[in-house]
Amino acid sequence: MSPRMPGERLAVRGTSEVGRFPGAAPPSRVELTIHKDGEKKLEEGGCRRWFKKMCPCCCKRQSNTYDVTDKVEFVKPPAPTPTPTPEPAKLTVENGEAKEMEEIKLSVCSVDLLSSKTDQNRKEHHTELFQGDDMIIRRGQTFQIEMELNRPFSADNDKLHLDLKTGPLPLVSKGTHVIIPLVDHLEDERWEAKIVEQNGNKIKLSVNSPASAVIGLYGLTVTTSTSKGEAANTYNSDKNIVMLFNPWCEEDAVFLDDEEERKEYVLNDIGRIYYGTEKQIGARTWNFGQFHEGVLEACMFIMEKSDMPPSGRGDAVNVVRVLSAMVNAQDDFGVLVGNWSGDYSDGVSPSAWSSSVEILRKYHSSNGTPVSYGQCWVFSGITTTVLRCLGIPARSVTNFQSAHDTDVSLTTDVYLDEDMEPIDYLNSDSVWNFHVWNDCWMSRQDLPPGHGGWQAVDSTQETSQGTFRCGPASHNAIRSGQVYLKHDTPFVFAEVNSDKIFWQRNPDAGFTQIHCEKKAVGHHISTKAVGSDERADITHLYKYEEGSEEERIAVETASRFGSKPDTYSTALAEDVLVEVKMEGEGPRMGADAKLSIVVKNMSSQPRRTTLHSQVAVMYYTTIDWVLPYQQYQNQLVDQAALMLTLSGRVSETQQPLGDAIVGKEMAAKITFTNPLPRMLKGVVFRVEGLGLQKGHEVIVGDVGGHSTVTLTEHFVPTQPGPRKLVACLDCKQLTQVHGVADIVVLEN
Repeated sequence: MSPRMPGERLAVRGTSEVGRFPGAAPPSRVELTIHKDGEKKLEEGGCRRWFKKMCPCCCKRQSNTYDVTDKVEFVKPPAPTPTPTPEPAKLTVENGEAKEMEEIKLSVCSVDLLSSKTDQNRKEHHTELFQGDDMIIRRGQTFQIEMELNRPFSADNDKLHLDLKTGPLPLVSKGTHVIIPLVDHLEDERWEAKIVEQNGNKIKLSVNSPASAVIGLYGLTVTTSTSKGEAANTYNSDKNIVMLFNPWCEEDAVFLDDEEERKEYVLNDIGRIYYGTEKQIGARTWNFGQFHEGVLEACMFIMEKSDMPPSGRGDAVNVVRVLSAMVNAQDDFGVLVGNWSGDYSDGVSPSAWSSSVEILRKYHSSNGTPVSYGQCWVFSGITTTVLRCLGIPARSVTNFQSAHDTDVSLTTDVYLDEDMEPIDYLNSDSVWNFHVWNDCWMSRQDLPPGHGGWQAVDSTQETSQGTFRCGPASHNAIRSGQVYLKHDTPFVFAEVNSDKIFWQRNPDAGFTQIHCEKKAVGHHISTKAVGSDERADITHLYKYEEGSEEERIAVETASRFGSKPDTYSTALAEDVLVEVKMEGEGPRMGADAKLSIVVKNMSSQPRRTTLHSQVAVMYYTTIDWVLPYQQYQNQLVDQAALMLTLSGRVSETQQPLGDAIVGKEMAAKITFTNPLPRMLKGVVFRVEGLGLQKGHEVIVGDVGGHSTVTLTEHFVPTQPGPRKLVACLDCKQLTQVHGVADIVVLEN
């Protein structure tokens, strides 16, 4: 992808107005009118003159004008100046006049896409949760449209077909200009239309699309003519059609054969993202909001900005790979800027976000200016939103003890000098306490059989073939060590199943392998469970059981395709084991950390050991710290896990919060107690609830040590059903402080 500065536009002249969004390119318009030499005005018969007076809209002069522009708005167009709606033609004349009426050219008066949230199309295509009344459908499934003609349709004498166009230069050969014929019987995997109802001048069409259709925004044109070869009439619909992937369709590459999983991984707009350490796993609620107003438009805008050709948008693998690059701002001015410095003064702290909605809408409204700032869980939350919005089953996944292999060795390497001290400039590999990425579900026709299903994709600024993107990588390939299968399988394999190998420098400047930790990385790989807020451990999907023969074979297989293929060619003596243990759940914020080091001699001979200890904070940069709280209080900030509580009641009646009603103001009380003996500076709350409250900031200021802050939020619920109100606290001394209230909103 070629980089473009924010706001930079590609100028397109004289191309189609299909598939573009506001801000993608400046509008232009070209009109071309063609007249034949010597063309004469046709004489009108008496019946035609009478009918022209009765139905002026149906007897307009035939226009050969072509409208060629470079933008189609995904918004309702401005209402035209009201004009009296002409009555459709009625054949009430006799004999010769009736015969002349039958020769009136067929034209379309109006088209109804049946696109409201309560109409058949939106319900059958599982798109009724999207806000607004746009025509949003899924490929590989029939949809209905109604149209009113200027006279009854005659199957014997009349012709009708539909044109759907997407992208700046629609071409039939690329699948971006689709000509849909009228047929007697619909067949699967074809673009076809059939008249299923006819009542006077009105007809209802059932339209079929193939499961490989290009997704995106389409413009619709209806063309009518007669069998006599006369010039055709065209009608351009003032509403566009949005085509999405279809996990309910067996022929679609993203088909997921479990309704409960489809509800979770496509339709659920709220989820959980896990963080912390393997001993202290924290969870935070995240508003994905894929159906929220403006999110679908933002997702379409992202695809437009990516420079991915529209013809490639039918391939789920290609779409996911491109989107993994566009979610981060590196090299293509994507959605979100990563920041691990600790200084977020010119943006929003990564831990302060609790929703994808505000980020995506801000990116779209600013014409593609990257939003500041994010870290791995924010990149993952946005990726889940975009993929679910487009119809690709997706989930956020957290890997604890996540390795970062920088030299494609498929191992996590630690280099020591002759005195067993770390050689810092060589130790570029690292192990993070946690890392969050995504799984998406699809078949993989580009890989050998058996590699479909869940695929790993990572949008957190990882490079692949010169671009910051990662995946999709097949779970089956990762688990079996088949790292030669695309895309980016070596990197993901190393994250979850690389061995941690220690190398000591020799006097001749070479290195000797002195120790191998086989269970150092890839622990408690977690995602939200289907249908509940419980944590599901999916480690078994990424790797065989630690220490099993299958797992060892996978590790050695992968290593042979890395930059150090001989790593496992020599066996090591491993008769001394060292284990670090912590009592209970481990250290708490504000208290000293206590641990035990156990050394075991597994041989029959005595062994002399020397221990070198180093303690580091495992997040994104490594720093030394001392265990007493007074000295580590300023270091453990980005991953300090605390919980705050929310409680609330309906203000008028003092009823429990669960009795919330659509359209009725209610209140929620947010309470936070500072657990530290020091003052928190510049405390800010961010509060949001899909269908409850738009995301906004509440500036609290300074909070003294062990003090309690209470604030009350007033809002009016707009959507019924189970909702979640999420609050996050952010300040320099504490992050990852958040809470959630479950609210059941009743219909009014």
